[in-house]
Amino acid sequence: MPDVRPELPPELHAERIEQLRERMAARHLDIAIVWADREHSAGMSFLSGFDPRFEEAILLIGPDGEPAILVGNECFGMAGAAPLPMRRHLLQDLSLPSQPRDRSRPLAEILLEEGVRPGARVGVVGWKTYADRGILEAPSFLVDALRTLVGPSGVVENAADLLIDPADGLRVINDADQLALFEWAATQTSGGIRRLLDGLRPGMTEREAVRLLDWNGTPLSCHLMLSAGPRARLGLLSPGDRPIERGDPFTVAFGIWGALNCRAGFVVEDAAELPEPIRDYVPRLVGPYFEAVAEWYRTIRVGVTGGRLHGVIARRLGDPFFGIFLNAGHQIHLDEWVNSPIWADSPIVLRSGMAFQVDIIPATGSPWFTTNIEDGIALADEELRATIASRYPGMWRRIEARRAFMAETLGIDLHPDVLPFSNLPAYLPPFLLRPDRAMTLRL
Repeated sequence: MPDVRPELPPELHAERIEQLRERMAARHLDIAIVWADREHSAGMSFLSGFDPRFEEAILLIGPDGEPAILVGNECFGMAGAAPLPMRRHLLQDLSLPSQPRDRSRPLAEILLEEGVRPGARVGVVGWKTYADRGILEAPSFLVDALRTLVGPSGVVENAADLLIDPADGLRVINDADQLALFEWAATQTSGGIRRLLDGLRPGMTEREAVRLLDWNGTPLSCHLMLSAGPRARLGLLSPGDRPIERGDPFTVAFGIWGALNCRAGFVVEDAAELPEPIRDYVPRLVGPYFEAVAEWYRTIRVGVTGGRLHGVIARRLGDPFFGIFLNAGHQIHLDEWVNSPIWADSPIVLRSGMAFQVDIIPATGSPWFTTNIEDGIALADEELRATIASRYPGMWRRIEARRAFMAETLGIDLHPDVLPFSNLPAYLPPFLLRPDRAMTLRL
């Protein structure tokens, strides 16, 4: 485990703003408006180092000069401490209900001052893209004000792809410093999952079990998920007070900024404890799943298309029994799901710097429940690998140890481009009360 959390170089955010400006110019955009709320703040945090708490925030980036940030009452001071210098505007309509609204100017007046004028071309960066760039997920009070100000000769369009395009978005291609943060995060989440698997016992409640994750307060990328018994089949639920029983289906997911790990199985020691009709749980579901994920791992590298990865899973787990309907993996950043280049016939070529979740979910909808082996990896060409090894030697030693474990213990040989970040890489115990027994391709 790393001793301390890596820190991003202070100048990195200003460099990211300039990279965004280059892309704005290529799209003929005069200004970018980045919208953030508590759930969807990764884009703003990536650019500025600031993420709103309790409130929403608006970041305005013109062709030059310092960006401007619009924040409410409680975030005004915090925005001033961000690593990116920004001109602050108090917009109290971003504050919580019934808080003071007596010290801020109208939104339209601030936007006009910041360059949103008749005829301007404005790109709005939220957190999704759509087939029609005219569709925006920012709130209507902001979008209405923008469209009124630019008038019929201007443009207000979705520009989220500048950050999250699955082929080359700014948040999709990561540098060594950002990847070091993600690797640190993965050690925290995978360590939590390991503590849980080692300590899980029938009779403890779901809330008692989730304490084994030992969350240290790092911002979550999604809510903590842990459920057993009938609730486990819904997958996304938070822990409750129900005691975990021997024989229960069980699932857990733990995600913080930059990482997530998930495991699922049955709270038993061996197949004999399962109901007779599903005692073939391993040969029917877990074995084929593990073999498919192993081939996915062996296939992924810089230069492979997303379509090829999709094909691996479609060929091996295409039977309707497995219920695979989401993408066979996706990109991760501060948010758990940035985008995915992996779908049928996807021509997108995977690039150095991309960080992925090996997130391949069988939703059988049957008594066989599911199995899951979700971990994080990154792709790095020779140059990026050398930078990581030089700048973050501890991280590099951990990566090499994980690669050796996967090859020597699990029988999964990785291309040199593939950097596993989880301390439980591809570790899959189907019977959760025997964490010492895991799937392997080694005889």
